Amino acid sequence: MANHKSSIKRIRQTIVRTERNRFYRTRLKNIVKAVRSAIEAGNKEEAQAAFQIANKQIHKFVSKGILKKETAARKVSRLHRAVNAI
Repeated sequence: MANHKSSIKRIRQTIVRTERNRFYRTRLKNIVKAVRSAIEAGNKEEAQAAFQIANKQIHKFVSKGILKKETAARKVSRLHRAVNAI
């Protein structure tokens, strides 16, 4: 167990950040899954709408520090290619 006030605070902060990051990672997976399911269904309009939402949210996660910029760019690029391939 932590003995210093600073280490106790770090433990509290870690718990809060872990929960927040878990929420955003799960949200990201669900957003990408929505785009992928629309692509598999062959519905181009629905896929484009889901991609617009995904693109906005992924870049929002970059600004929050959940994703790195290059990772977000890669995810968006691959989703965009898949939507255009329909």
